[in-house]
Amino acid sequence: MARIKTPEELEQVRQGILSQRDPNKPCISVCVGAGCVASGADEVLAAFKAEIEKQGLRAEVDTKGTGCPGFCQRGPVVVIFPEETCYLQVKPEDVPEIVSAIKEKKIVERLLFVDPSTGEKAIRESDISFYKNQKRINISTNIKIDPKTIDDYLSIGGYSALSKVLFQMSPEQVLEEVKKSNLRGRGGAGFPTGIKWEGSRNAPEPVKYVIVNADEGDPGAFMDRALLEGNPHSILEGLAIGAYAIGAHEGFIYVRQEYPLAVENIGIAIRQAEEYGLLGENILGSGFDFKVTVHQGAGAFVCGESTALMTALEGRAGEPRPKYIRSNIKGLWEKPTVLNNVETWANVPLIINKGADWFTQMGTEGSKGTKIFSLVGKINNTGLVEVPMGMTLRDIIYKIGGGIPEDKKFKAVQTGGPSGGCLPEELLDLEVGFDELTKAGSMMGSGGMIVMDEDTCMVDVARYFLEFLTDESCGKCVPCREGVRQMLKILTNITQGKGKEGDIELLEEIAGVVKDAALCALGKSAPNPVLSTIKYFRDEYKAHIKEKRCPALSCKELIAYHIDPDTCRACMACLKKCPSEAINGGKKLIHVIEQEKCTKCGTCFEVCRFGAVKKISGEPVPPPIPEEARIIDKGSKER
Repeated sequence: MARIKTPEELEQVRQGILSQRDPNKPCISVCVGAGCVASGADEVLAAFKAEIEKQGLRAEVDTKGTGCPGFCQRGPVVVIFPEETCYLQVKPEDVPEIVSAIKEKKIVERLLFVDPSTGEKAIRESDISFYKNQKRINISTNIKIDPKTIDDYLSIGGYSALSKVLFQMSPEQVLEEVKKSNLRGRGGAGFPTGIKWEGSRNAPEPVKYVIVNADEGDPGAFMDRALLEGNPHSILEGLAIGAYAIGAHEGFIYVRQEYPLAVENIGIAIRQAEEYGLLGENILGSGFDFKVTVHQGAGAFVCGESTALMTALEGRAGEPRPKYIRSNIKGLWEKPTVLNNVETWANVPLIINKGADWFTQMGTEGSKGTKIFSLVGKINNTGLVEVPMGMTLRDIIYKIGGGIPEDKKFKAVQTGGPSGGCLPEELLDLEVGFDELTKAGSMMGSGGMIVMDEDTCMVDVARYFLEFLTDESCGKCVPCREGVRQMLKILTNITQGKGKEGDIELLEEIAGVVKDAALCALGKSAPNPVLSTIKYFRDEYKAHIKEKRCPALSCKELIAYHIDPDTCRACMACLKKCPSEAINGGKKLIHVIEQEKCTKCGTCFEVCRFGAVKKISGEPVPPPIPEEARIIDKGSKER
């Protein structure tokens, strides 16, 4: 791999790569992102390579392992280019049929997406309802490139933005373009990126740093992972542009140790970029030097906070520190430091190449561009979605997500990770933007979006997230360490039927103190799940406390299982599966649950095919039926 010394050589290399590629030659792209790998994508890719060899098509058909295209619910995902034929949930045994179909120019219809509302099949990826309602500017290239091959990134225009800024723009012009785009940090706070960069640029200290925050710790979130795994060079290019703009010559990528594939791919990308001369000394002959180091975090959620992350990078315990002076003025090793998350950096090359005006055409007045969300929970289509800022929650959940499974009722959506808020049905038409979500009592966060249905207990949801935050609190400041713990204790008591009058008001009081007095953003935002659920689901809290009832029939200590004698068919399925042997019954004998033995595991409820097992809450369990009255009349009850 020869070092590229000038912008002209970069274009020559790019054209050389393109000249060796036939755009009409079939290419089988298999998603080998972490989600699809868990579903067997590595075996599918290996099967394609073996089958192509077997059918003697090595010269006629290419194969490629790519990044995540987003439709994780239906992985492994396979897209055949140039037609863009998309096959879902592909298994190794499907491979011979697909390869034969490519050879014969046919379609394997059974592997196509079928729209559940219309019954129509979608052949092209862009025709699938999950994709066609999105605006994908960052993750659209994931399925087209091999993240382990820099040539693939160069073939789609990679590093042209870096070349442009190094030879056609001054650092000040780069800053102005980013400021004009109104790109806001995608890590949660939504601070204007250009203003943050400008602060570091103007700081008198000559040594400056840039950092990629890839410490993605939110439950259910995997946006940054997908970008790092699928298109690592886009982040490196954005990072190098930011370094040039502020006058930095060293950068760091702080990535979760739990992301081994992302760590592997970003490491390969750095080495390849260095070999090509796109990182390191005298990049493209411009005189600009820039090196990048990968640092693996140890799994502390608090290290997603900027000062805690920098403390960890310095080799100390990852704890936040007071921001008497902002990190862009006094950050890593007390030097001016720009820290942005993965998605923010990935947007930078696009803004440089296409212009701030192009970027500002998307979004709302205060939130420009697109945002990637991990859409998970009680929803039909889970995965990564990239939408323009301003799209409503309703459109994301129903047009892209396909609605709630089993026709159950939507109850809430939690945005912003464990420190975000839960928004109810009446806010489904809320436009998604930094300011809009904050005003509603939630936050953008890094982009987690968890959908909940009617079976979800909102008090227990608040308890779950407080439990997570209690475990992840570094314990440095009293408001977070003790305040969050006390809120968790109260919530736990409420879900166990031990709540008492005044608990709701006490939760609100403690939440206010924590919000005002905690040291870092983790503590200040920790009360959000509590405050938002109290705001929108206060009646549910009251039912738990006053009536000792869980309306969602979810809290284990507040429910009981009962077998309806009019519905029981004495099939003995529940009796055989009950792990605590709490069910009495037999052939032609109505079954009865012994409440003293019942552990409320729910197994009987799950295995009953006739709907005879009922969940009840806040009402007495009917008394056991005398054994002589439990005999089923064969003529009227037999199925």
